[in-house]
Amino acid sequence: MGTGTVRRAHAADEAAGLRREQRGWYVYDWACSVYSTSVLTVFLGPYLTSVAERAADGDGYVHPLGIPVRAGSFFAYSVSLSVALAVVLMPLAGGMADRTGRKKPLLAAAAYTGAAATAGLFFLDGDRYLLGGVLLVVANAAQSVAMMVYNSYLPQIAPPEQRDAVSSRGWALGYAAGSLVLVADLVLYSAHDSFGLSETTAVRICLASAGLWWGAFTLVPLRRLRDRHAREDRATAPGARQLAATVRDMRRHPLTLAFLLAYLVYNDGIQTVITQASVYGSEELGLGQSTLIGAVLLVQVLAVAGALAMGRLARTYGTRRTILGSLVAWTVTLTAGWFLPARAPVWFFALAAGIGLVLGGSQALSRSLFSHLVPPGKEAEYFAAYEVSDRGMSWLGPLLFGVTYQLTGSYRSAIVSLVAFFVLGFALLARVPVRRAITEAGNPVPERI
Repeated sequence: MGTGTVRRAHAADEAAGLRREQRGWYVYDWACSVYSTSVLTVFLGPYLTSVAERAADGDGYVHPLGIPVRAGSFFAYSVSLSVALAVVLMPLAGGMADRTGRKKPLLAAAAYTGAAATAGLFFLDGDRYLLGGVLLVVANAAQSVAMMVYNSYLPQIAPPEQRDAVSSRGWALGYAAGSLVLVADLVLYSAHDSFGLSETTAVRICLASAGLWWGAFTLVPLRRLRDRHAREDRATAPGARQLAATVRDMRRHPLTLAFLLAYLVYNDGIQTVITQASVYGSEELGLGQSTLIGAVLLVQVLAVAGALAMGRLARTYGTRRTILGSLVAWTVTLTAGWFLPARAPVWFFALAAGIGLVLGGSQALSRSLFSHLVPPGKEAEYFAAYEVSDRGMSWLGPLLFGVTYQLTGSYRSAIVSLVAFFVLGFALLARVPVRRAITEAGNPVPERI
């Protein structure tokens, strides 16, 4: 057999191996997205708040570790604590992954810690608010670490020209899983009497089943993804110095930092829309809970099509240009939200449809574009900074939303104030010379980016 034939056979085997890894990689989005949709977005907030209210004293306070906390604020404070914990853990886990090359054990540890904590929410009943808070902190922080490790695989399993499509398929599959499980959850919750269940038991089953789903489907990526050898020139410090070492290294790549700043700004707008749209719908538009849950489901379903469609647009028009187009679409959608009439569910569903169509694609393509800007061998380390930037700055949007409402007394003004994040994010991203940034990071430049 000639040398050329051997090389072609080796290249074919390598391509087949990458396709197998990509299919396994997609499944982790399918596994963990159910937690974000059913647990964080729909069920846990209202349920944990009701548990805390049952445990509250006559003034409406609970006292975790002796600290007086309003029962209605306990869920929000628990989420904030989980974000703080994740910000500490992600750089440490990212540095360890790059230093050792052993990402699968870290992914397994984080994913199964989160899945176990989520499944443990089945035991959240009565007045056990503190149990719910602890499990939420553990699950949310573990999910952040697992997503960081998961994202860091993208540059290793997909050549530059395939990353937009691979990233978009992962997001699409995650939204598909969220939609499927949310439909099943809503059937169980709405018809709990028919199943011989109380309302609280139905909620606990919905919460715990998300953990079981997460854990079961995580087996697929753990079987298919491969660890790579760490680069021999890795010299970043272990332990608590890792984040500082990462920041120092990133200063050598200012264009990567410039993209990260743009992403930080517009993604904060995206995350705030996700969390505050239901408040706008209920408080300003007077819509009921069933309408709001239906809108969440519509966003999930359309985000599948949106992610795949924007992945195709990126192949034609380039990744950065497609993201910029999505930011224009976000701006138009939120501006239209100002004009929605009250008590008109059909128009709120139209707003949800607009959000769904740009949601998955803008996130998927941002992940793909950032993967081109990461120096080889530092994938987990840089994606830790990516996730830290995402979660560590996610208070700015809610703050602007809250301050605007406080000053104006209008949720319409509050929701349209978020346009500022998309306009500023557009301006910052438009100034990033992406091709030069990729070259300076030491990566090949795709034909269309």
